[in-house]
Amino acid sequence: CGFYGGKYYIAAARIDSRVRQSPRFYNTQAIRRKAVDTLKRYPRNRLYKHLANCALNYNCLAAKNLFMRRWEAPLPTARFCNARCIGCLSQQESDCLASHERIAFRPRVDEIAEIMINHLRTAREAIVSFGQGCEGEPLTEADTIAKAVMLVRSRTKRGTINMNTNAGMPEKVKLLCQAGVDSFRVSLNSPEKKYYDLYFRPRGYSY
Repeated sequence: CGFYGGKYYIAAARIDSRVRQSPRFYNTQAIRRKAVDTLKRYPRNRLYKHLANCALNYNCLAAKNLFMRRWEAPLPTARFCNARCIGCLSQQESDCLASHERIAFRPRVDEIAEIMINHLRTAREAIVSFGQGCEGEPLTEADTIAKAVMLVRSRTKRGTINMNTNAGMPEKVKLLCQAGVDSFRVSLNSPEKKYYDLYFRPRGYSY
């Protein structure tokens, strides 16, 4: 990014015309009311409670979208990771504190499926995504996720089921494709092994 002649310049091209990240879509009081109402309706779902904290305390826009029944909603499931990313949002090995607390429990299949069904059936431009800043690598919970996805797809075909992943467990990617996951976004900070390894520091898989 540069500044010249009274103007800012950036070496980038806009490819998405939508403005869903605009603050005008995120009224804090409205989101709080929706979150409180949802927790009253689903008191036994621990994942809703976890995501309410993400929405109200961590300012996670995806979690806010969940309670507003629109766009992309998060589905954190993984307590562990097969990488040690330098910039991990939920776990740090240094004195630098992580910006989020990692999910501390394994959600049940019914907890995951309940949120997915509610969102996919009713949300505008509905997407649900595994692999969030408040969790580890979702492929480490692939068996549980696959069961939830199959249950959901037996009840609704609406919307997109996505996963953000390092793809370090390809056999689990195949399992999830067969279960019904529609899309994968694979993390790749560099196409060069040297830099990939420096950042991700993979464990149990290689570049």
